[in-house]
Amino acid sequence: MTLAPGTDARMWDHVGMRNSDFAASVRFYSLLLDTLGVEKTAGDGIVEWEPLAIGPESDDRPTTRGLHIGFSAPTREHVDAFWQAGVDAGYRDDGAPGPRPEYGDDYYGGFLLDPDGNSAEAVHHDRVADSGVIDHLWIRVADVEAAKAFYVMIAEDVGIRLAGERPGWAHFAGAGGTFSLVIGEPTVGLHMAFPAPDRAAVQAFHRAATGAGYRDNGGPGERPEYHPGYYGAFVLDPDGNNIEAVFHGE
Repeated sequence: MTLAPGTDARMWDHVGMRNSDFAASVRFYSLLLDTLGVEKTAGDGIVEWEPLAIGPESDDRPTTRGLHIGFSAPTREHVDAFWQAGVDAGYRDDGAPGPRPEYGDDYYGGFLLDPDGNSAEAVHHDRVADSGVIDHLWIRVADVEAAKAFYVMIAEDVGIRLAGERPGWAHFAGAGGTFSLVIGEPTVGLHMAFPAPDRAAVQAFHRAATGAGYRDNGGPGERPEYHPGYYGAFVLDPDGNNIEAVFHGE
């Protein structure tokens, strides 16, 4: 899962989730994302719907829980089909398709729960064409101010910006997507990798985060096990989620 040099910028290089029952999660996301016309690929023990990647849990990679992920739907009819396919297959309803004016005048979404209890949504609105497969994430955090400070600090190096805030909520935007930090039982087992324009930005991301006291989870360097030219660095956010800056190139 890569952002090749010369392609358009996007919010995430990839978003990783781990699953307690990998086969069950593959069935869930395969069924639902097929209704949105999203192609699946597989390799190296993971399944991808770029930029989403899912894989089995392990001792050092816990099951992802407490995440909300909103997928871009081309039309309202796609939202209906997404939700109906899930309900017909026996998955848990988390909100029937319909307008959600609290999110926007033209916001139309339908919600289901994946096998690990994460909220999966198909959403259509007038800006959804600017999004990739993932329109938005909602990430629960123990302390919104602490989490916001972390993401503000890395923002310049990974191409995001603070786009709004209020008590208990902070909203970040990037190229073709958004994520929100909301107060609650913290999301666990999430991996977010942001594209970096060059190796220097990867290094700056890691230096800034570790210099501010955040936990190192892998220093800047090549990761040839992913592919030649993969250059990344990893740190843990205040809730322990794995955050990466990655550059694909020489």
